[in-house]
Amino acid sequence: MEHLYAVLIGYLCGSIPTAYWIGRFFYRLDIFEHGSKNMGATNVFRVLGKRPGIVTLLIDIAKGALPVIMVRQIMPHNPTLAFTAAAAAMAGHTLSFWVRFKGGKGVATGLGVFLALATKASLCSLLLFLATLGVSGMVSLGSILAAAALPFFIYWFEELGPAYNSYITGFSAVVAVFVILRHKANIQRILKGEEATVWGNKAAAPAGETASVTEKTA
Repeated sequence: MEHLYAVLIGYLCGSIPTAYWIGRFFYRLDIFEHGSKNMGATNVFRVLGKRPGIVTLLIDIAKGALPVIMVRQIMPHNPTLAFTAAAAAMAGHTLSFWVRFKGGKGVATGLGVFLALATKASLCSLLLFLATLGVSGMVSLGSILAAAALPFFIYWFEELGPAYNSYITGFSAVVAVFVILRHKANIQRILKGEEATVWGNKAAAPAGETASVTEKTA
């Protein structure tokens, strides 16, 4: 039963469709119909602007961190339950029942999960993401590299001690593969030199769409 409770806590927190609700309630639009048509903070930044993008990012990170922290506080006698809640939060974000089991790519929520599980390793991955973003301007490339590097950082730091280090390293490897697979289309565009950057040399949406959406909903 405890694992069921951990799944419910993780999934219900993770399934909150932040980007969709912000778009619907405050801007009267469906985020799935604009930009990259993805329910993630990056698409919110591009379609709606900085403020809603930051709010989406912070809430999506919290969606991953809070269930892990909650389960640790409620059921501290079994550390493996935190991993169950973490996996459920990731599943909730990418397959949210609120939006017909659609969702984002899991990067921000995954960051929240691992900030709660392995803080030092997560901060190292975050720094790698920021460095990659600064050099390439590609959010997707930064996310892919940060996810791929996370298991190595976790193994190096051993934050949870030898007893759980192999478990969390394996879990982070599975999450990394999942995040990379969710970026399959981005990888194809990167290889073709067609991926959008934060500098705007490539468009993730048809020309003028972001501006028109912002103007209509301001």
